[in-house]
Amino acid sequence: MMKKRRHDLEHKISAGVRPVSTEATAYRVSMVSIIGNIVLSAFKLFAGLAAHSGAMVSDAVHSASDVFSSIIVIIGVKLSARDSDRDHPYGHERMECVAAVVLSGVLLVTGLLIGVQAVQDILSGEDGALDVPGILAGVAAVVSIAAKEAMFHYTKWNAKKIDSSALLADAWHHRSDALSSIGALIGILGARMGYPVLDPIASILICVCIVKAAVDIFRDAVDKMVDHACDPPTEQAMCDCVMQEEGVLHIDVLRTRVFGNKIYVDLEIGVEGQKTLEEAHEVARRVHNSIECQFPKVKHIMVHVNPVMLPERPREAD
Repeated sequence: MMKKRRHDLEHKISAGVRPVSTEATAYRVSMVSIIGNIVLSAFKLFAGLAAHSGAMVSDAVHSASDVFSSIIVIIGVKLSARDSDRDHPYGHERMECVAAVVLSGVLLVTGLLIGVQAVQDILSGEDGALDVPGILAGVAAVVSIAAKEAMFHYTKWNAKKIDSSALLADAWHHRSDALSSIGALIGILGARMGYPVLDPIASILICVCIVKAAVDIFRDAVDKMVDHACDPPTEQAMCDCVMQEEGVLHIDVLRTRVFGNKIYVDLEIGVEGQKTLEEAHEVARRVHNSIECQFPKVKHIMVHVNPVMLPERPREAD
């Protein structure tokens, strides 16, 4: 097993593909998120309580849930990076998808709780019974928008770098927090202008943003867990790559499936039937290496050769 992994690593390095430490990158980004969210959620909670803003308190709870999300990302990435074993010959990449599903559940529950609390605040009495938020709540919202948007771009860039679905889900968690802070800011400003009911209404809008993010993350994770095929442009690019190899007459079958953040490929190609077994094997080997070199996400490709009987050329007259 270790020899195979070393061979794959050397093959990718020779092809110009530099290995990236997925686990180390995810851990570094997640620690930045954890520290940032602890500080931010504490500040927003203090501002929300001091300035009597239900929307800001809800936003603080959302930021606090991001700490739990980042911990889940670390666990998911660590498990998915484990080597293949006897019970899991195809690896553990789908553990990242499991982590993403858990994240979506956390987001959904967080959003619904915020929405329920906001509805209760609206139904509790007339506008006059609602507290008018202080200016500190507005300042906290502005700080939160800037900080969470920066964390979103930082996390998303690293998620694409290592192709981590769990880390990408965490990035969108940051974006949903930034959007919720925008809603909180609108509600706070509206309440200070004489419409206190806008503060809990902002919490309802926050609820909608969070629930939508949860559904999107869940759908993406499920697609990667049920052997969803690659997108048509990727499959077409693979076909073009195969047909460029000398000796390939046509492609009979091309099937792809996304396994976590990796791709598995089943391929059947047509090769001249008059070739020897060794010559046909050489064609298949070149196709195999070409796909792995040009598509780094491909973890395994099975190439099957079908013989094609070409019509005999007419003999020239003596």
